[in-house]
Amino acid sequence: MILNSLFDSLRDLLPIILVIGLFQFAVLQQPIPNFGEIVLGVVFVIIGLTLFVQGLNMGLFPIGETMAFEFARKGSLFWLLSFAFALGFGTTVAEPALIAVAGEAAKIAANGGMIEANAESMATYATGLRLTVALSVGFAIVIGVFRIIKGWPIQYLIVVGYTGVVIMTFFAPKEIIGIAYDSGGVTTSTITVPLVTALGVGLASSIKGRNPMVDGFGLIAFASLTPMIFVMAYGMVI
Repeated sequence: MILNSLFDSLRDLLPIILVIGLFQFAVLQQPIPNFGEIVLGVVFVIIGLTLFVQGLNMGLFPIGETMAFEFARKGSLFWLLSFAFALGFGTTVAEPALIAVAGEAAKIAANGGMIEANAESMATYATGLRLTVALSVGFAIVIGVFRIIKGWPIQYLIVVGYTGVVIMTFFAPKEIIGIAYDSGGVTTSTITVPLVTALGVGLASSIKGRNPMVDGFGLIAFASLTPMIFVMAYGMVI
């Protein structure tokens, strides 16, 4: 089983390896520096990716689906929505990609004169950005869960949301627009996606009349959309 998983990870990474090798040798026509270290790093990536996928299948997906089923069976809308918000907020705050982007955004803001160029101001800015994005994802998951319960079509909510993004883009400070658009991507990464997807599929599976394929997916779309709105609003406020 592990050997099959390792082979699958190698197969998934093979296109990236081939592209890098092709451009390095055929276009740049230069040897790869520190070739041994790079090969060792690729091996670590393959092993890490294999263990990560195994962990998702063994732990995160089952627990997300199980908790969604139990909350639906309990029949308490308040606790279900509270869990959805807490899950979205907690996973986003812990998202490594968001931590890295928030720190980089704070450095750029300090260099551009938007905030004071000291450690305290940059830490406050980065923390505020992370909390804003986390709140937005929590809010997004609440909307997504409520949509599954009510059976609302997802396309109308997405169209309305992106219309709001386009309108806010004209009024938000130009320095924050790029960060806002990128924040929609960094939130949907290694920690958030598995748990949120499992929540949606588990909830749709446990509600009579809902199709897990049709109604269970789509939460990640909201988690990508709302950070853009919230971060642009954050930029307007500060």
